[in-house]
Amino acid sequence: MERIKDRFALTASVAGIEEEPDFIPLMTSDDEAEMKQGDLPEELPILPLRNTVLFPGVVIPITAGRDKSIKLLQDAHKKKLLIGIVAQRDLEVEDPQPDDLFPVGTVARILRMFRMPDGNTTVILQGYKRFRMGDIVSESPYLKAKVAWLEEKKPKRESPQFKALIDSIKDLAIRIIQESPHIPTEAAMAVRSIDSNAILVNFISANMNLEVAQKQELLEETELSKRAQNVLRHLTSELQMLEMKNEIQTKVKTEFDQQQREYFLHQQMKTIQEELGGSSIEMEIEELRARGHAKKWTPESSKTFDKELLKLQRINPQAPEYSVQRNYLELMLDLPWGEYSKDRFDLKRARKILDRDHFGLDKVKDRLIEHLAVLKLRGDMRSPILCLYGPPGVGKTSLGKSVAEALGRKYVRMALGGLRDEAEIRGHRKTYIGAMPGRILQLLKKAGTSNPVFVLDEIDKLGYGNMGDPSSAMLEVLDPEQNKEFYDNFLEMGYDLSKVLFIATANNLSSIQPALRDRMEIIELNGYTVEEKREIAKRHLVPKQLEENGLKKDDLKLSNGVLEMLIESYTQESGVRGLEKAIAKVARKTVQKVASGEPYSVSPDIEEIRKMIGNERRDRERYQDNSVAGVVTGLAWTPVGGEILFIESSLSPGDGKVSITGNLGDVMKESATIAMAYLKSNASDYGIPPEAFKRWDVHIHVPEGATPKDGPSAGVTMLTALASLFTQRKVRSHLAMTGEITLRGRVLPVGGIKEKILAAKRAGIQQLLLCEENRKDVEDIGAEYLKGLEIQFVRGMRELTDLALLEERVAHPKTI
Repeated sequence: MERIKDRFALTASVAGIEEEPDFIPLMTSDDEAEMKQGDLPEELPILPLRNTVLFPGVVIPITAGRDKSIKLLQDAHKKKLLIGIVAQRDLEVEDPQPDDLFPVGTVARILRMFRMPDGNTTVILQGYKRFRMGDIVSESPYLKAKVAWLEEKKPKRESPQFKALIDSIKDLAIRIIQESPHIPTEAAMAVRSIDSNAILVNFISANMNLEVAQKQELLEETELSKRAQNVLRHLTSELQMLEMKNEIQTKVKTEFDQQQREYFLHQQMKTIQEELGGSSIEMEIEELRARGHAKKWTPESSKTFDKELLKLQRINPQAPEYSVQRNYLELMLDLPWGEYSKDRFDLKRARKILDRDHFGLDKVKDRLIEHLAVLKLRGDMRSPILCLYGPPGVGKTSLGKSVAEALGRKYVRMALGGLRDEAEIRGHRKTYIGAMPGRILQLLKKAGTSNPVFVLDEIDKLGYGNMGDPSSAMLEVLDPEQNKEFYDNFLEMGYDLSKVLFIATANNLSSIQPALRDRMEIIELNGYTVEEKREIAKRHLVPKQLEENGLKKDDLKLSNGVLEMLIESYTQESGVRGLEKAIAKVARKTVQKVASGEPYSVSPDIEEIRKMIGNERRDRERYQDNSVAGVVTGLAWTPVGGEILFIESSLSPGDGKVSITGNLGDVMKESATIAMAYLKSNASDYGIPPEAFKRWDVHIHVPEGATPKDGPSAGVTMLTALASLFTQRKVRSHLAMTGEITLRGRVLPVGGIKEKILAAKRAGIQQLLLCEENRKDVEDIGAEYLKGLEIQFVRGMRELTDLALLEERVAHPKTI
């Protein structure tokens, strides 16, 4: 219906050429009847129109630019001839032929003709009647064709359905005129003034927003009622579209008004802030943009930053989302995108630093030097993911600092002990108030480079809670194939962790899930020998405690004998933390005497040390004599290193019951059952009467009942204890053993051999019995660890007991 606006505007423009234009009224019912009674010719000159369909009874202005069209209009106006108006099928055709025209058109007469200032000819036409174009009579100087007149089929006037249809069309047309801001109000008066139903339908059809083909369909429809129904359908659709458009425009205008209000308020706030000396929001945003231009973005991160910065500009600074968005952009700017510290490839210097800070740990040092050598030759390489596994206090965590210094990289450490929330690794989604990135990105931001040495401390102590499984989140971090695009929930894009040198530490590999363990290169760190602990104390612990307690180098000197006494008598551990505490106590006692002016010895002897720090510790990790039958020393592995344990057994009159105490696990109880079963089946080999197993009750106990114990490695110890108990023979002095047993009498290998050997040396053991298959484990251990130990390897239980039991019986043996 918006075409009505064009009709009125163009008519007014044309009328403005004359000084006193005549008013051109719409056709009435009488005009329609008179038009039908007039004589109509059999041939008509044909005027093709672009983008316009003329309906009977409708007045339209047109502008002619083609030579043929101008010639036709001039002849028709001069001779007062009727012309045939036909629409073109294709608007782009400049010289249309008969096949380029629709077959049905409208007869029209020229009401006015004007010569426009631009040289074009403008005429006002009024449609009369439909016709169908027939044979072409001539094509020069313009088209002329024979025509057949099309009669319009009208319904009966008294039809209530048709009257309702016409009323609906008129009402919808008026509503569209009222709703549309572009259609003049005079159009509604024109619609109301039309008293002919056919002309009303034609007038509305001519002014609807339809394609030429759709209007042509309406023109070719000869039944007025069907044409009216089609017009009503199109009007309904147009009204719905107009209402939707108005609703959108109203909403946009309301939002724009609100934005305009906020803009003015922001401008006032900006002025006030500038007067007070503060920085405006625009200045802050420009500062963020300037920092962003200096970053080494990846294409994805650069695009994201620009997008998020534009989003920040659109957010009200008073809204809660503003701080979240700003924090996000600050994180993006603080992250070290593309920032890498330069590695130092001096292998001798790196080895020197590692040896300076840590005594021993040759496997770890060799592995790091290997990585540095490959990096030096290749120039670029994915960093390895190492897991340092061993008892507490052996230097796993502090090794990371030395590695960072040796490589020339930054050092960061992340404590994982007790971590239960997956978001600590991957971060929270930034849609939440108070959202933060994960600790991985936070520590990289702190480091300032994307290739630091990153220590994941106590990875075996990751927890599991209702906030997710952080150990599963670590799978992506520690996978060299995935961490190039590590996804943090807060950052919402990939970040490259492939250049980070991850070093994890753990005390117990069994508590690390298999998939996570598989991603790491496991390097075992064993406990230290007495000699190694003495060297560590001289090089590191004593100077450190002197400095921390304000003493000079010459104020306190500890001899090798004193240090060995502290190691053996005051500590029983795989690492050196307990030793450091003992040295710290000696240093504090010395400081106390210096501060009070009391005389003291710069190089205290063993007796003076005992007076300073008290009596020696008496721990169960000392060998006990072999005077009692049924007591044997075993070796065990724990997460904090190796230790000795005693298997005690006793006989009491009874009916053959076996009791097992000491807070033992199922595997250890089964070992006791297997040992008892083997001894019963081979009683004759040991000279034990079969009825002895029915006359005596057996009690097996492992001391320290409050400590849970389990594992198969005590099997040989239990068998030896029972054999000694029933034969009343002594066990060889200063002997310890470890190994698993079977019902067939075989001895099977066990793990943790080095830790167990160190525990045996600490306890004063001189002889060890191990499975033959553990010989390869012993050969991997340095000779300094084996000094002072005699190790014998066995394959079967009988061989074991022959070596472990003496022929000498204990004092006051029982009669079995």
